Parts: sequence; structure tokens; C-alpha cells
Amino acid sequence: IQGTIFPAPTFDPVMDAQMLGSAVQGLDCNKDLLIDILTQRCNAQRLMIAEAYRNMYGRDLITVLKETLSHHFKEVMVGLMYPPASFDAHELWHAMKGAGTEENCLIDILASRSNEEIFRIKETYLIQYDSDLLQDIYSETSGHFRDTLMNLAQGTRQEGYADPAMAAQDATVLWEACQQKTGEHKNMLQMILCNKSYQQLWMVFQEFQNISGQDIVDAITECYDGYFQELLIAIVLCMRDKASYFAYRLYNAIHELGFHNKTVIRILIARSEIDLMNIRQRYKERYGKSLLHDIKHFASGHYESALLAITAGDAEDY
Repeated sequence: IQGTIFPAPTFDPVMDAQMLGSAVQGLDCNKDLLIDILTQRCNAQRLMIAEAYRNMYGRDLITVLKETLSHHFKEVMVGLMYPPASFDAHELWHAMKGAGTEENCLIDILASRSNEEIFRIKETYLIQYDSDLLQDIYSETSGHFRDTLMNLAQGTRQEGYADPAMAAQDATVLWEACQQKTGEHKNMLQMILCNKSYQQLWMVFQEFQNISGQDIVDAITECYDGYFQELLIAIVLCMRDKASYFAYRLYNAIHELGFHNKTVIRILIARSEIDLMNIRQRYKERYGKSLLHDIKHFASGHYESALLAITAGDAEDY
């Protein structure tokens, strides 16, 4: 598992802060220098640069970037400056507090994060926005989609625990939930998917295949619809291979939604130090063209350059 952004081996936060200060001064911002510095430092190093910048200039670097830059390029540069939990909290807040709820953002984040990551997101969300994440999910979503999101946001998935004897029983419950689709069955379905360990779910899905002759994703696709269906499938896909899930989400954002900028930016930044190299590999294997090729085809200018810099890692032809 490998990201595309690593700590810069020779790193001087004071020098970087000075260079950023000169880059944003005057009428003509040196955007190339911003890209060179902010995409070639890991998140921890960027936070040190921001601290040095504040000490040097008496101003918050995020505020300066927001004032100096515009459009999607601004979103990328500002997004890079948030710590991971803070970036996720920022994305969740804007997904719920903007004009209409951006359900796919809620799905991407809550279906893929670990218990520890969710705990940090909730803590940061409360500090940043003086608001409770669970209460906001409750007020901005509805139905079984809401119930499942609320369950995921509890961050109470079992970790490292597996009980082979329970796997067949859980698989039977899932099979019944796909057949009968009552409110009670939907609750039982999401309770299993949200609370059982990944190790347990591997066995449950194998048992489900044995019982039904169907893959769990195909069964969910047939039995349910809407955002509830999308969330359940996201949970299963993230359990199996997060890199493949995010490759699928990027392809969908680029090709099905006409380059959905928010989704592309969110995934590239959030996964840049985790598994973006793996996501690139899955993307190429599954769709034939590289992620870099598709970004280059749909984005332009400094926005394109910033996305390519985050995605590029060590090597891959465009």
C-alpha cells in the first residue's frame, strides 16, 4: 500500500515559508512555485510550513491562499493545507451545509475510514464547526440511508475479530434481508455491514455466495436502490479493496459526471499519502487508460498541473 506524496528528504520549513511569501506577493502569483512546494511536501511538513509562515508574516497561510487564488486551483492548494481529519471534516461539513446534500461525499468518507479515523473526524468536526457530526447527519439525511451513515459514524466496527461459526448465520440474515426487504431486515443488513470486522465479512460474503449462488454486490444491486444501495455497495467494496473502490469512484467522477471536480480533488488529496499509487494501478488495470491521462484530458492550466503533481508519484507515462 503506497501513496504518491512522501516527506521531502531535505526540508526547511522557514525557507519554504519565505518562498511561499514571495510567491503570493504582488499582482502576479507564482502558481508554479506554490505547486512545487505544496505538492512535494507531506502533510506534516506542510503544517510546519504554515506555522513558520504565521511566525514570519503574522498571517494564516490558508487565509492567504483563499484570498490569492481562485476556482478549483484554490480548492486543491487549500485542501492540501488541512490535516487529514480536518480535511475530511471540512468535506463532510460542506457536503451537508451547502445547497442540497452531497450524498456521495458522505458515502466516500464514512464507508472507507477506520474507527480511529472516524473518531478523529468527529472530534475535529466539533472543534472546527461547533457542531456534532451525528446530529448533522441525522438532520440532513433520511431513511435507511441515514441509519447506515449514523451507524458508520459511530466508529464501532469490530477490529481483528472473526467467528467462523457466526459467518453462516450472518450470511443467512443477509440473504433474508435481500429477499424480504422489510424495515427490520434492512436494519439487520446494515448492522452486519457496519459493525462486523472486515475479517468476519470476508467469511460472511463467502457463505452468502454458497447459500445464494450470488455475489453480495449483485444481490444488493438487485434488491435495493438509491443512496442506500450505493452506501451498502461502497462498504462491501471498501472492505474488499479500497484502492479499487476509489479507482471506480474517480472513473465515475471523471467520465460519468463530466469531471466532477469536488470528488476528484477530495479523493486525490485524501488518498495521496495512503494508497493513491495503488489507486492509479487499479485504474489502469480496470479502465485501460492511466488516471494521469484522464486528468490531463479533462483538466487544464495550473489546476491540471496541481492534480498531476499530486497523482504522479515517482513514475508512469501519461
